[in-house]
Amino acid sequence: MNSTLRKITGRMALLAAVCGSLSLARAAEKIVIKGSDTLGAKMVPQLAEEFKASLSKEGVEVIFEIAAEGSSTGIAAVIDGTADLGMSSREVKGTELTKGLLAGVKMESFTVAKDGIAIIVNKGNPMDKIRSREVERIFTGDVANWATVNGKSGDVSIYTRNTSSGTYAVFQDMALRKRDYAPSSQKMAGNEQIASEVAKNPNGIGYVGLAYIGTPGVTPLPVDGIKPDNPEYPYARPLYFYHNANSEMRPIVSRFVEFCLSKEGQKIVESVHFIPVN
Repeated sequence: MNSTLRKITGRMALLAAVCGSLSLARAAEKIVIKGSDTLGAKMVPQLAEEFKASLSKEGVEVIFEIAAEGSSTGIAAVIDGTADLGMSSREVKGTELTKGLLAGVKMESFTVAKDGIAIIVNKGNPMDKIRSREVERIFTGDVANWATVNGKSGDVSIYTRNTSSGTYAVFQDMALRKRDYAPSSQKMAGNEQIASEVAKNPNGIGYVGLAYIGTPGVTPLPVDGIKPDNPEYPYARPLYFYHNANSEMRPIVSRFVEFCLSKEGQKIVESVHFIPVN
């Protein structure tokens, strides 16, 4: 082979490699999901991993970008077009619906799982159950010392989610009857932080999703005699994906939603201690 032919052959091989790389790049699909920590800390990442694995068998590469910073951030991301799906542990608010419509966005939801907002206390707390009325009195600050509830003196330390959290708003509606949280309550970024603080503090009390009730050092309390993983639990709520119904969902996003709602997807939901929708 002369030098000119070798150069041509080399260029052709390089061109083929470049074209192959471009083809692979085009095959990669990206799904952006933002919002609720309740969904985004454990459940959605596991669903994403299984979905990626199933599509890799078809030669399709899927990249997920998941940001779990609260339900409000997920709904806002759908409205401003920076997320394919918004994770939310509450229903969209009227103000958010209006803001979306003004931006040409129609909010539509899929219920992907159900959850119970579990009341947790430190393992050293002698309580093994709690009444809903006691929950309200503790989290609003009517009760400031454990002695009036469990007979063991100590200032109550309350841990809640922050104000961007859907769980914060839903719990306020369900458990506090829309009353304000106690001024002394400490706001945490996520379920894991609440569970961690309660586990360290003998006087701590907080609320977490079902996926966190097994955290070492904490005890989940049945409310009015009903355990948090029971569908009849007083603080049970649906968990949602939101998207813009005025914009056609990309096929890869649609396939992911279908996977989450499938029998296989709902088994994953159950494996991380949430309640399947069906």
